[in-house]
Amino acid sequence: MVRFVFSVEDLARTRFAISPMLELVHSLVALRDPAHAALHVPWLRSLSGRLDGLALQDAVALLPPRGFTPDFLTPPPSGPLGGIEEDLAALRATRAAQIREEMRLFASQHPGARETAERWIAHPRREVRGLADLLEEYWERAVAPVWPRVRAFLDADVAHRARRLAEGGAAGLFADLADGVSWDERHVEVDVPRHQATIALGGRGLLLMPTAFSAVRPFVIDRGPWQPTVIYPARGIATLWEDAAPAPDGLARLLGVTRAAVLADLAAPRSTTHVAERLRISPANASHHLTALRDAGLATGRREGRSVLYVRTPLGDALVAG
Repeated sequence: MVRFVFSVEDLARTRFAISPMLELVHSLVALRDPAHAALHVPWLRSLSGRLDGLALQDAVALLPPRGFTPDFLTPPPSGPLGGIEEDLAALRATRAAQIREEMRLFASQHPGARETAERWIAHPRREVRGLADLLEEYWERAVAPVWPRVRAFLDADVAHRARRLAEGGAAGLFADLADGVSWDERHVEVDVPRHQATIALGGRGLLLMPTAFSAVRPFVIDRGPWQPTVIYPARGIATLWEDAAPAPDGLARLLGVTRAAVLADLAAPRSTTHVAERLRISPANASHHLTALRDAGLATGRREGRSVLYVRTPLGDALVAG
């Protein structure tokens, strides 16, 4: 059990973030052991032939089924939503001293990985550059094609949690964050097997990070340079790879079948490409309907990087709810 002790200042500094590198690493775990990644079978099937010639065994060797995993594999996010380019640059810039320290700890907990750890300890700069190049190629082949879908899914979780925090404070936020997470007055307890610690946040606040590719249990990062962090399975992971559900009949008669389906699917933030993919329509058709819904006040859009994410307004929510 890990206990994070809050002050008033820590509550004010608690924040959310989404980490592309964290999702990349967890997707490798799902790829390594498909038997424990049943929710991601549609994605795993889509990879057929796309990873040929990519020697992922060196990366997978750093991701044991349990116990310590080197923290430098997932650099701390600098903001609410970083880019994979920033994460890879941070990985390549990891200090040799940090790599050696974490690989010694890794070897002490995983005797079978001692040979791998010794190679990293002897040549940390060479190994981290090679790993970053490998992960960059893996991202382009395996994760980048589905990243708009995954990011929108995680965005929706963050939006939901932010509402819970605004409406019910810390007790409301942590009440249903994940199984094994609980709030008691001024501290959060996270049920972490084989790990006992009490950590006073001391004004640093707590970083909360939803993940799509890890659906088993929450876990924590309590070593620098990370801010104290709880990583938890995003809500509704079973729906991640599903196509959009049909719109209610009454809404379809009012707006037309396609426009109603677009509005019904905007419960979570989605890009034009994501809407088109989920509804199996062209991007141009999706863009046309999204613009009409926005102009009618039923949806709103905000720019995130090179994409615009659309989500229903309260008026749109009321219309879908009937």
